[in-house]
Amino acid sequence: MTRPRWRRVLLSCLVPPAALLAWLLAVWPPPVWYRTHWPAQTAFMAMRGGDPARRRYRPVPLDSMAAQLGRAATTGEDARFWDHPGLDYVEIRHALGYRRAGFAWSSPRDRQELGRVLGRTWGRREALRGASTITQQVAKNLYLSPSRNPLRKLKEAVTAYRLEWALGKPRILELYLNIAELGDGIWGVEAASRRYFNRPARRLTDTQASALAATLPFPLRSNPGYRPNRMRRRQDLILRRMHGEPVEVPKVEEEPLIQPGDTIQWTPGVDSLLDSLRAPVETLPPPPLAPSDSTGARDSAPAVPDSAPAAPDSAPAAPDSMPAAGAAPRTDSTGLLPPGERSGSP
Repeated sequence: MTRPRWRRVLLSCLVPPAALLAWLLAVWPPPVWYRTHWPAQTAFMAMRGGDPARRRYRPVPLDSMAAQLGRAATTGEDARFWDHPGLDYVEIRHALGYRRAGFAWSSPRDRQELGRVLGRTWGRREALRGASTITQQVAKNLYLSPSRNPLRKLKEAVTAYRLEWALGKPRILELYLNIAELGDGIWGVEAASRRYFNRPARRLTDTQASALAATLPFPLRSNPGYRPNRMRRRQDLILRRMHGEPVEVPKVEEEPLIQPGDTIQWTPGVDSLLDSLRAPVETLPPPPLAPSDSTGARDSAPAVPDSAPAAPDSAPAAPDSMPAAGAAPRTDSTGLLPPGERSGSP
């Protein structure tokens, strides 16, 4: 074989891997930039579109947040955040269905089990989604897209390792809490705290912090201000885990379907009804038939003022009078303010 032909063969073998490596490392700005800078706009913000001037986004440092926020986020999204190197191999092993206690190349049984689970990887891709760590979510939000393409997932893993090396755990958690989407046009815990609870993030209670953590990873489906039923169920598990109960907060693998009761909004005077929906709706007693009652409301439901809507799905009515000066704002069981008392600005 002549020398020019050898060169062509060598180039054809080297160029594709080099191009793949360059693509895997090609992110801008590089991760080290975020040691001292906040992102002006993330890839997810750009994907959502809209007017940047109307975007609710107010990054704040960790010491300006309630300590419960970090605990709630790691409890709900990444329980081994402080221990793994960017990828949680324990969760990946569980997601793939790997049944051996460990792995060694010298063990034929380990290699056989690895081959078995790798052959089923494509069929368990939804479970792998639930194994995503906070570091991977930061990598995805900053640089990538929600695509499930295997190459995109590979780039996410490489970028997660680079973020761990360049930033460290506290800064990664700080970025995550500031760029996570927590509602329509709401980015980060500071903007979400002011929007939902009318207070800065440093003043959140553990109940309110767990409510924000429970909106993830599908904040447009359910959040403290919109279809809160799914959020409340997950919030309860996170809160119990934070208080030391040995309960498991399950990973959310697929975008949840709308369940009965998800459309119920906050309505003055019926908070106990919303709280009862934490149990499966099928276990609630059916409403009694009352010919004279055209609204079909339950006899056992708390009384609703005449000015309030007849059905929970309707828009809440304004209260007849404002609270007395100096009185504490009324909140529901998640700490959520009534719609009329929430801040309209981030």
